[in-house]
Amino acid sequence: MKNSVSKENYLKAIYHLQHESGTVGTNEVAAQLQTSAASVTDMLKKLKKQKLLLYERYKGFKLTQEGRKMALQVIRKHRLWEYFLVEKLKFGWDEVHEVAEELEHVSSKKLIDRLDKFLNYPQTDPHGDPIPDDQGRINQLPSQCLLDMPLNKPARVSGITSQSSGILELLQHKNIGIGTRVEVRKKYPFDNSIELKIKNQPVITLSEQVAKNILVQDEQ
Repeated sequence: MKNSVSKENYLKAIYHLQHESGTVGTNEVAAQLQTSAASVTDMLKKLKKQKLLLYERYKGFKLTQEGRKMALQVIRKHRLWEYFLVEKLKFGWDEVHEVAEELEHVSSKKLIDRLDKFLNYPQTDPHGDPIPDDQGRINQLPSQCLLDMPLNKPARVSGITSQSSGILELLQHKNIGIGTRVEVRKKYPFDNSIELKIKNQPVITLSEQVAKNILVQDEQ
């Protein structure tokens, strides 16, 4: 079981890293998983042997089609469990990541398919990330960073890029969640902070550090 969990964690980490850069280096994976470069090299060799990775000389690694499919199944399980924990068991959105990290390694496809049906096939998890379907298809809706929004244009919060418990707790305290209607009222070039109007609430100020992690979509 331990080897299976480790393998799934590697596939998931590589998927997220290559989503940003196309190919992935050993040191990037080591930093992501907080392990040694030597351990990463050993696992990457195993994944390559299993035809889950492709290696491009001087460029790095990337997932094969089969590797990507397996990674998306792990991500599907993780996000469905997060949705279940928040919507059904009333966990806070800042409390569920570590629990879902354990539950994502449940191997029963029948259980996960029934969980998906029980939850009425949710499209996104509590943080706005899209949930892959049982075929590994993922519906990524267009969104942009809150900092890039023009002034006084209504939008809704669609995702949070950094999902540390610290920032999620802060956003919850400020009544900002997925679906919250917002408008940027003012931008301060001095420190890139913004004034934000939340529907039915007074204007608040957000630092650049917080605002850059909030994704929004134009209000339809």
